[in-house]
Amino acid sequence: MMRLFIFTLILICHTTLIGQIERIEPLNWWVGMKNSELQLMLYGQGLGAYSVTLDDQGNGVELKKTNPAKSKNYLFLDLQFATDAKAGTLSFTLSHPKSGDSIVMEYELKDRDPKMLTIQGFDSSDVVYLITPDRFANADPENDSVEGMLEMDLDRSHDYKRHGGDIGGITQHIDYLADMGFTAIWSSPVLENNMPEQSYHGYAMTDFYKVDPRFGTLEDYKELSNKSSTNGIKLIMDQVANHCGSEHWWMQDLPFEDWVNYQSEFENGERLTVTNHRRTTNQDPYASAYDKQLMEKGWFVSAMPDLNQNNPYLANYLIQNSIWWIETLALGGIRQDTYPYPNKEFMAKWANTIMTEYPNFNIVGEEWSYNPLLVGYWQSGSSNKDGYESHLKSTMDFPLQKALVEALTEEESWDKGLIKLYEGLANDFHYTDPNSILLFGDNHDMDRIYTQLGEDVNLTKMALAFILTSPRIPQVYYGTEILMQNSAKPGDHGLIRTDFPGGWNGDTQNAFTGKGLTENQVKMQEFLRTMLQFRKGSNAIHRGTTKHFAPANGVYTLFRTIGDEMVILILNKNESPVTISLDRFKEMEIEGKRFFDVLENYSLELNGELDLDSRGILVLSKIASK
Repeated sequence: MMRLFIFTLILICHTTLIGQIERIEPLNWWVGMKNSELQLMLYGQGLGAYSVTLDDQGNGVELKKTNPAKSKNYLFLDLQFATDAKAGTLSFTLSHPKSGDSIVMEYELKDRDPKMLTIQGFDSSDVVYLITPDRFANADPENDSVEGMLEMDLDRSHDYKRHGGDIGGITQHIDYLADMGFTAIWSSPVLENNMPEQSYHGYAMTDFYKVDPRFGTLEDYKELSNKSSTNGIKLIMDQVANHCGSEHWWMQDLPFEDWVNYQSEFENGERLTVTNHRRTTNQDPYASAYDKQLMEKGWFVSAMPDLNQNNPYLANYLIQNSIWWIETLALGGIRQDTYPYPNKEFMAKWANTIMTEYPNFNIVGEEWSYNPLLVGYWQSGSSNKDGYESHLKSTMDFPLQKALVEALTEEESWDKGLIKLYEGLANDFHYTDPNSILLFGDNHDMDRIYTQLGEDVNLTKMALAFILTSPRIPQVYYGTEILMQNSAKPGDHGLIRTDFPGGWNGDTQNAFTGKGLTENQVKMQEFLRTMLQFRKGSNAIHRGTTKHFAPANGVYTLFRTIGDEMVILILNKNESPVTISLDRFKEMEIEGKRFFDVLENYSLELNGELDLDSRGILVLSKIASK
């Protein structure tokens, strides 16, 4: 009996000590990675005082160094992997030098999925569908409100409260997206945002390794990835390296004194320093050190602590987190939020590490600037005067988006209207790879394109046709296909992120089935489906050469060509029918050739002149040589 009592006492003591390790991040890792190093973050009461040994190094893993933090509750372990390291369970013993207490810690190493060795990122052959998950579809009402979270409210009538959409809602409707012709999904973040208000948008993360339970589980996220892949759709993850949410678990016990910028102000309860948002300081040769520092280190808003990527442990943490998600979900890309705000040398290292590990991957960075010089600065291969190399393959084309809207809404004149589009596209001379830039009509942060264009159906079709045929990677915001708008409150983010009809039980309209849609909504949906399905099979659009002709008499013409395939886009802003001469297009050798009208589904031979109906678009595809 005495032996049994002693054994039970030891077991209880050991269990209590094991409980001291509250977190191990990354949650697991993989053998066979190109980068042979891994840094583990351990968190738990008093862990900083423990020494660590790796019990069995026969599997090709070596513990190189143990690093305590300023906080006594953190421990960072540096691991080195041999090229022949084996998958399995690593066993570590943590020993306290004074008390003699010990903790046994296990850590899982997995074999990589072979497909990760050749994973392909999104490119100009894809069309990206952007989704705000809370507002798209609700597959599981049981997770709408989760006990213990700071925001419990659910109110679909309130623009800024949670509405209940979840990951499962996207998964349920993958068939709809595939039928439409989309080949990639970018959803705004679904990681935990345990914030007291406006937690629905996902950009104030409180745990970088945890799916928000109101969106579902990690298994739900994996199921979305798997079903997307089965349907030929790539999954793009929205990530944030610049900031976290003020309720992030580490904000109550920061590992180092410089984990976040202006940390002492936060810890002392002082007024927080917010960024000046002067993104040009990244390129400006005359920028003051004061402005540069405020741009990089100031908090995005008072509820979003600015992460200090100059801290090497945080830098490793963020890089490893991105790679962990790529491997876990077999991602087809990353969209990196607020790209110019973090330390730009870190961002170059972050992108380079990912692209080295996955050479065919893709990352798109958000630089919300209407100046193409600023956007081009961030694209890999740019000849920047300061020598900066970003290793970033794709950027977001805010300049051309603005030019497109102005081109369609302004009255035609020498310097207004369609000439804005012509000259906007001409700026491609500045970009190292225009085809890899992401073009869109709108997104989750700006007025919907239908609102921007004055709720004009024809202009909206013209905008989408240009986006889908130009030398870019197109992105379409959810609901554009059914003319969703926010005209009642322009600029209102909550209304911009309106619920997608049919995503909730009891919705009177259902855009997935067509129930209750207006005639214009049905026609727009069919128009976009036709354009998307055509685009999927068009190599000329995916990777062809581009030539356009200066607008004349309210008509703009764009050609995409590869081999014998040619696609012609004609944008006509005239209110009444017009006839255009084909003489000016002689160099394109289209006279006497037969083309197929993609939208009207008939063929025609081009000779002499071309009659255009009133304002609208014509999309022609060459079907034979003559």
